[in-house]
Amino acid sequence: MANTSKDTTTDKKPREAELSHSMVHYLLAIHKLKEEKGYARVTDIAKDLGLTKGSVSTALNNLKKRNLVKEEDDTKFLLLTDNGHDEVHKTLTSRTLLYYFLKDFVGVSEEIAEKDSCMIEHLLSEETSTKFFEFMKTLSCSCDDLAKSGKLPKGFNFQTTLSLCDYKTAEEFMEGQKGDTYLQEEKDA
Repeated sequence: MANTSKDTTTDKKPREAELSHSMVHYLLAIHKLKEEKGYARVTDIAKDLGLTKGSVSTALNNLKKRNLVKEEDDTKFLLLTDNGHDEVHKTLTSRTLLYYFLKDFVGVSEEIAEKDSCMIEHLLSEETSTKFFEFMKTLSCSCDDLAKSGKLPKGFNFQTTLSLCDYKTAEEFMEGQKGDTYLQEEKDA
């Protein structure tokens, strides 16, 4: 009997179909170590993530097959490919937006905002991340303007400590993501 079920997949795969939560953390660890130390090795990644070198090696082989990680010539240093860098920047953009949304708009503690944004960060599509940026920017910038003019309605406070009004586009915001910290922390440092 023939299979009559329809294939409902689309050309636009959600990011979660591409990378697991742990895979994203390997990429973030490489990115962070490269920025902090100038290099990333299996032993450094294992220490950073609290895993065994064997587990890290297995995961890195998978990431290499996906063209997200490569080794420097003649060394054991690991580098992110352009695709790997793109994933890191997408993830950091989503994490930063989610963190400040949860902390500033929803009102959860910094600890909960950090934990929850970390759990969700890799699930957002690029389109959702862009729309989320535009939504937060519109709310926070118009609230800033209304607050300055004294016209902010009582109980309506969608201001954020993330300076979204400084960015013209989501792409510009994404390009500003560096390291493994939230963007505002780096600006304040």
